Amino acid sequence: MTMNKIAGLAVAAGLIASGAQAADDLTLQLKWVTQAQFGGYYVALEKGFYEDEDLNVTIKPGGPDIAPTQVIAGGGADVVVEWMPAALAAREKGLPLVNIAQPFKSSGMMLTCLKESGIEGPEDFPGNTLGVWFFGNEYPFLSWMSQLGIPTEGGEDGVEVLKQGFNVDPLLQKQAVCISTMTYNEYGQVLDAGIAEEDLVTFKYEDQGVATLEDGLYVLEDTLSDEATVDKLARFVRASMKGWKYAEENPDEAAEIVLEYDETGAQTEAHQKRMMREIGKLTSGSNGALDEADYQRTVDSLLSGGSDPVITKQPEGAWTHAVTDKALN
Repeated sequence: MTMNKIAGLAVAAGLIASGAQAADDLTLQLKWVTQAQFGGYYVALEKGFYEDEDLNVTIKPGGPDIAPTQVIAGGGADVVVEWMPAALAAREKGLPLVNIAQPFKSSGMMLTCLKESGIEGPEDFPGNTLGVWFFGNEYPFLSWMSQLGIPTEGGEDGVEVLKQGFNVDPLLQKQAVCISTMTYNEYGQVLDAGIAEEDLVTFKYEDQGVATLEDGLYVLEDTLSDEATVDKLARFVRASMKGWKYAEENPDEAAEIVLEYDETGAQTEAHQKRMMREIGKLTSGSNGALDEADYQRTVDSLLSGGSDPVITKQPEGAWTHAVTDKALN
């Protein structure tokens, strides 16, 4: 081999190496701890889908003391996973969050009640204590109660709201007749605690017509003015949706991938596999692009809060198809 050829190979190798180092960095902040709720992102990372798009993605788990909106406001993430009610409320308060993609088509939120309490329909809620998550997760519930005309300050005609931790203890300890659960997580915990499905009554927000969009991808508005950033985000969304569709089709494998990334060791295989199958039902039907009708339903629900709505006016510029148009075409 001639010296020229050796030199040429060395240059080529150098270009390949520098190309590998030139992958664009992107940090994703999750809404909650490492679990199958975020399976698509971990699958995309593990399977090299991000790498294929020339991205170096860092996934930061969330937790009870981590608010994604605060993380992105402080520059700690490029993209956050957040529920739309919290994102729109933050936007109205001055944090310019924009939805760039919506991997979750359906809501997994519901109220789970003990049948023995006599709750058969929403008309039976007044006079009872209901467990509700806060930290931005209360908005769909408050909107629903407002639409039903049920006060949330207690009393015979209203409901007493118990600030529920991220567990199912209030139902097990009979502190509340109903608690907030997600189809993919806490509902399974109730069953695991020994309460049979036939002893429960559930109200899915989706079925009640008050479902608001969950687990969307959000960025700060000013980042969208840079064409290179929009291109990076489009590659991220494309790879992420590839991860989500793979997870839908291979839920057990996806759950095992999630477990590999769970540094706490808190998650169990059976729970994560069940969660992944339920999550697949929520991402099914989404190609990543936000459905405008779903968005408007969410906004209308949040605006209908009577004297205390979650948001007070129609948001402007709260979502864009610029990223998904580029990602999907």
